[in-house]
Amino acid sequence: MEDLIPLVAVSMPFIMVIAIVVVPAILKSRERREMQATLRAAIEKGQPLPPEMIDAMTRNVKVAPTSLSDIRTGIIWLAVGAGIGAFGFMIGYEEAEAFHPMLGIASIPAVIGLAYIALSFFNPNKARQP
Repeated sequence: MEDLIPLVAVSMPFIMVIAIVVVPAILKSRERREMQATLRAAIEKGQPLPPEMIDAMTRNVKVAPTSLSDIRTGIIWLAVGAGIGAFGFMIGYEEAEAFHPMLGIASIPAVIGLAYIALSFFNPNKARQP
Protein backbone atom coordinates (compact mmCIF):
# COMPACT_ATOMS: atom_id res chain seq x y z
CA MET A 1 0.00 0.00 0.00
CA GLU A 2 2.82 2.42 0.83
CA ASP A 3 4.33 1.75 -2.59
CA LEU A 4 1.23 3.20 -4.27
CA ILE A 5 1.46 6.61 -2.57
CA PRO A 6 4.17 8.01 -4.91
CA LEU A 7 2.35 6.62 -7.94
CA VAL A 8 -0.91 8.26 -6.90
CA ALA A 9 0.86 11.53 -6.05
CA VAL A 10 2.54 11.68 -9.46
CA SER A 11 -0.56 10.71 -11.44
CA MET A 12 -3.00 12.98 -9.57
CA PRO A 13 -2.25 16.18 -11.58
CA PHE A 14 -2.88 14.31 -14.82
CA ILE A 15 -6.12 12.85 -13.49
CA MET A 16 -7.22 16.34 -12.42
CA VAL A 17 -6.52 17.76 -15.89
CA ILE A 18 -8.57 14.98 -17.42
CA ALA A 19 -11.40 15.59 -14.97
CA ILE A 20 -11.39 19.35 -15.51
CA VAL A 21 -10.83 19.57 -19.27
CA VAL A 22 -11.69 16.31 -20.98
CA VAL A 23 -14.85 15.25 -19.12
CA PRO A 24 -16.79 18.51 -19.76
CA ALA A 25 -15.73 18.42 -23.41
CA ILE A 26 -17.04 14.86 -23.74
CA LEU A 27 -20.32 15.78 -22.05
CA LYS A 28 -20.79 18.84 -24.28
CA SER A 29 -20.03 16.77 -27.37
CA ARG A 30 -22.58 14.17 -26.32
CA GLU A 31 -25.23 16.86 -25.75
CA ARG A 32 -24.58 18.37 -29.21
CA ARG A 33 -24.77 14.94 -30.83
CA GLU A 34 -28.14 14.23 -29.20
CA MET A 35 -29.44 17.65 -30.28
CA GLN A 36 -28.35 17.02 -33.86
CA ALA A 37 -30.01 13.60 -33.88
CA THR A 38 -33.26 15.21 -32.69
CA LEU A 39 -33.03 17.85 -35.40
CA ARG A 40 -32.31 15.24 -38.05
CA ALA A 41 -35.34 13.20 -37.01
CA ALA A 42 -37.58 16.29 -37.06
CA ILE A 43 -36.36 17.33 -40.50
CA GLU A 44 -36.82 13.81 -41.90
CA LYS A 45 -40.42 13.76 -40.65
CA GLY A 46 -41.08 17.17 -42.19
CA GLN A 47 -41.84 18.90 -38.91
CA PRO A 48 -41.05 22.59 -38.55
CA LEU A 49 -38.22 23.43 -36.20
CA PRO A 50 -39.32 25.33 -33.10
CA PRO A 51 -37.51 28.61 -32.38
CA GLU A 52 -36.36 27.25 -29.00
CA MET A 53 -34.47 24.48 -30.80
CA ILE A 54 -32.70 26.94 -33.07
CA ASP A 55 -31.84 29.15 -30.08
CA ALA A 56 -30.42 26.14 -28.24
CA MET A 57 -28.20 25.28 -31.19
CA THR A 58 -26.82 28.82 -31.59
CA ARG A 59 -26.57 29.62 -27.88
CA ASN A 60 -23.01 28.30 -27.47
CA VAL A 61 -21.54 30.35 -30.30
CA LYS A 62 -18.59 32.36 -29.04
CA VAL A 63 -18.59 36.07 -29.73
CA ALA A 64 -15.50 38.05 -30.60
CA PRO A 65 -13.71 39.37 -27.52
CA THR A 66 -14.31 43.00 -26.78
CA SER A 67 -12.02 45.56 -25.25
CA LEU A 68 -13.74 45.14 -21.89
CA SER A 69 -13.33 41.35 -21.89
CA ASP A 70 -9.64 41.73 -22.74
CA ILE A 71 -9.15 44.10 -19.80
CA ARG A 72 -10.97 41.71 -17.46
CA THR A 73 -8.87 38.78 -18.63
CA GLY A 74 -5.70 40.83 -18.26
CA ILE A 75 -6.58 41.87 -14.73
CA ILE A 76 -7.27 38.25 -13.77
CA TRP A 77 -3.90 37.15 -15.17
CA LEU A 78 -2.16 40.02 -13.37
CA ALA A 79 -3.84 38.99 -10.12
CA VAL A 80 -2.67 35.40 -10.60
CA GLY A 81 0.88 36.65 -11.14
CA ALA A 82 0.66 38.90 -8.07
CA GLY A 83 -0.67 36.00 -6.00
CA ILE A 84 2.19 33.75 -7.04
CA GLY A 85 4.62 36.59 -6.34
CA ALA A 86 3.15 37.12 -2.87
CA PHE A 87 3.39 33.39 -2.25
CA GLY A 88 7.06 33.52 -3.24
CA PHE A 89 7.59 36.49 -0.94
CA MET A 90 6.11 34.55 1.99
CA ILE A 91 8.16 31.47 1.19
CA GLY A 92 11.23 33.72 1.05
CA TYR A 93 11.03 34.17 4.82
CA GLU A 94 11.59 30.45 5.37
CA GLU A 95 13.73 29.64 2.36
CA ALA A 96 15.55 32.69 1.00
CA GLU A 97 16.59 31.04 -2.26
CA ALA A 98 12.99 30.31 -3.25
CA PHE A 99 12.01 33.95 -3.67
CA HIS A 100 13.61 34.68 -7.05
CA PRO A 101 12.44 31.48 -8.79
CA MET A 102 8.89 32.14 -7.56
CA LEU A 103 9.08 35.68 -8.97
CA GLY A 104 10.19 34.17 -12.27
CA ILE A 105 7.20 31.86 -12.26
CA ALA A 106 4.92 34.76 -11.29
CA SER A 107 6.18 36.85 -14.19
CA ILE A 108 4.65 34.46 -16.74
CA PRO A 109 0.97 35.10 -15.91
CA ALA A 110 1.76 38.75 -15.15
CA VAL A 111 3.21 39.30 -18.62
CA ILE A 112 0.23 37.49 -20.16
CA GLY A 113 -2.03 39.86 -18.24
CA LEU A 114 -0.09 42.88 -19.46
CA ALA A 115 -0.37 41.59 -23.03
CA TYR A 116 -4.17 41.25 -22.69
CA ILE A 117 -4.42 44.77 -21.29
CA ALA A 118 -2.26 46.13 -24.13
CA LEU A 119 -4.36 44.24 -26.69
CA SER A 120 -7.52 45.77 -25.25
CA PHE A 121 -6.37 49.16 -26.56
CA PHE A 122 -5.91 47.79 -30.09
CA ASN A 123 -9.06 45.62 -30.20
CA PRO A 124 -11.29 46.62 -33.12
CA ASN A 125 -14.38 45.37 -31.22
CA LYS A 126 -14.68 48.37 -28.92
CA ALA A 127 -18.37 47.73 -28.21
CA ARG A 128 -19.31 46.60 -24.72
CA GLN A 129 -20.63 43.11 -24.16
CA PRO A 130 -24.40 42.84 -23.62
